[in-house]
Amino acid sequence: MKKILALVVIAALAAYLLFWPVSIDPVAWQAPKAPALTGPYATNTVLGDSLILGSNQGTGPEDVAIDNEGYLYVGYVDGRIVRFDPDGKNPDLIANTKGRPLGLDFAPSGNLIVADGYKGLLSISPSGAITTLSDSAEGLPYGFTDDVDVDSNGIAYFSDASSKFGPAMHARDDIMEHGGHGRLLRYDPGTEQAEVLLDGLQFANGIALSQNEDFVLVTETGNYRIVRYWLQGDKAGTHDIFMDNLPGIPDGISANGDGTFWLALFSPRNAMLDSLSDKPLLRKVAFRLPGFLQPQPVHHGFVLGLNEQGQVTHNLQDNSDDAFAPITSAEQHGNTLYLGSLTEPRFAAYTLPDSPRAETNDGANHK
Repeated sequence: MKKILALVVIAALAAYLLFWPVSIDPVAWQAPKAPALTGPYATNTVLGDSLILGSNQGTGPEDVAIDNEGYLYVGYVDGRIVRFDPDGKNPDLIANTKGRPLGLDFAPSGNLIVADGYKGLLSISPSGAITTLSDSAEGLPYGFTDDVDVDSNGIAYFSDASSKFGPAMHARDDIMEHGGHGRLLRYDPGTEQAEVLLDGLQFANGIALSQNEDFVLVTETGNYRIVRYWLQGDKAGTHDIFMDNLPGIPDGISANGDGTFWLALFSPRNAMLDSLSDKPLLRKVAFRLPGFLQPQPVHHGFVLGLNEQGQVTHNLQDNSDDAFAPITSAEQHGNTLYLGSLTEPRFAAYTLPDSPRAETNDGANHK
């Protein structure tokens, strides 16, 4: 009797893992072999010197925006957008989108432009009034408005990470499916219209404009790469790969206005996830497993500095137990790099050294 019962349980478990309906329809692809964390990616602990800000004021300050006076703005999972003094103190509620504010950037007008995962592209005036700029493009509603960068003319470049899987499902579902539901978009306040610049992206995430605003970058989280879309010159309207086969899972990207991009890596690459890339059936099986048995990110703070040719100029990491991680954005103001996180109840500030070579690849911090 016990053997029969055991067989029934095993059969039921097998049937569940193989046939239970799931929300994803995985597409086979071939993940490139992850580069080792050596050389320009060598593990170090320089971010261990970061100063923690805004502790326990809210969960998930995904991005940090800085106004002209140095005040810091973050958005939390409960929809609140909160301003802090330049030293990270005295939180002040600015607005509540009633959604999930993710990417933040200031327009030349002084309004805060918000990529809200649920609400779309929003504009928040200094008084806290919220205006919806766009919630769909070319007849397709945004499913996961993720990041935004505004140019000197007030034109907003932003990402719809996934038209199929929204913030409630997280990035995991879209990445596990690999169905190409992401889009890069542009919103022109003059015409009050949004247009699609690129579609078919694998979880379109961070957005950053070049120093001369001649191209815009979008991180493709599901493909471990950064795509460049040309805005000016002979290549205008075309796109290419700015950086491929990254050592980690790319999230937010920003520009410091002086030729450096800051790329936040959510975690180093996961070997199990990569090994499942060409096995869609097994990805379905893995998706049905309890969360703790699925491929998990490593607790590892990771930010790369890149020049406009895609070369690594800074390698900032911290893999200690108390590291500020995961890091989902890095925004420079003066000589300070402000770090956001999708899940942490705090954000952080790292003081950049005078020379990028101060961060060496030998695991030590030589400031």
